[in-house]
Amino acid sequence: MGFSQLLGVLFILNGLGFFGGTILYLTNYWRRELYLVATGYAVATIIGLFAFQGFSIEAFYMNGSLNPMAVVSKAAEAVIAFGAVYLYTDTGMSNN
Repeated sequence: MGFSQLLGVLFILNGLGFFGGTILYLTNYWRRELYLVATGYAVATIIGLFAFQGFSIEAFYMNGSLNPMAVVSKAAEAVIAFGAVYLYTDTGMSNN
């Protein structure tokens, strides 16, 4: 996948976190406030990449080449964050 061992383990744990959130979303335990938790989790994972790889565009490179898995995963996480904010605000409006 083009990750170091540490980033590979973090990538797997991150996937498990998103999988767990999806399972929670599909249950009766899901509440509107959890959209904000999902947003925070997605944003934290994006920031986490930069914390480990450096705060520049170079964070998306591994051994001098663009790492498509990093680009795709962070783009997906950004979509999740924006989607969760939208659903949080939309759910609040429909409850009024």
